[in-house]
Amino acid sequence: MPVELTRVDEFALITLNRPEALNALSFQIVREIGEAIEEAVGTNARALLFTGTGEKAFCAGADISELVGRSVTDIREGARRGQNIFAKLDELSIPSIAVINGFALGGGLELALACTFRVAGPKARMGLPEIKLGLIPGYGGTQRLPRHIGEARAMELILTGRFVEALEAQQIGLIQKVVDGDLMAGAIEFARTFSGYSLATLKLAREATRRALDVNLDEGLKIEADLNSLSFLLEDAKTGTEAFLAKQQPKFSDR
Repeated sequence: MPVELTRVDEFALITLNRPEALNALSFQIVREIGEAIEEAVGTNARALLFTGTGEKAFCAGADISELVGRSVTDIREGARRGQNIFAKLDELSIPSIAVINGFALGGGLELALACTFRVAGPKARMGLPEIKLGLIPGYGGTQRLPRHIGEARAMELILTGRFVEALEAQQIGLIQKVVDGDLMAGAIEFARTFSGYSLATLKLAREATRRALDVNLDEGLKIEADLNSLSFLLEDAKTGTEAFLAKQQPKFSDR
């Protein structure tokens, strides 16, 4: 199976399993990623992890052979389809983490950018090299990269197609953590820094933060006030405040 949904402890794990092609994204694999994301929703996982089989690549990008000879209509429909599938990660009730082993290029980096967080091994290399093919990114790279690292840095990476190694990626905010040693164990350790909190509250916090750059400050503050008010209505708000006052650890129900 080129896309596998499995379980690692309390987390769902989607693995791109096409190592002979550096886990490249065919159109069928993109569709299967969407199906796996939807299936993960029905589990009781505390977070969703993405990785690729082998040490060479998380995902080396699009299957270039599929890009040749397509009409403009087909190209645009394909871009929108991929964008919509990756956007499912924004709507998930659980946070997601890209676990980047080796190359994350083009559509592979765009998939990682759609995740809530990114962690990487020390030999990871990331980039949007589409410009070298006379193209630009089409699965959200031009929109998400500036939101993560700022317009100037994003512009430089997109216009040059330059690859970024793990340490620089962490320095510029492209990834959250570089893991020496067992990458999956490090990703799970990172996931556990937030996965014990209320999933309902985490979703509200993600929504408020994600919408911050889409509106002006005044509108953003209104959104925050609305979502803050909703958080107070959750059962977990009562659980958390009562546990704090009693000097106990809260046991959240995700409601």
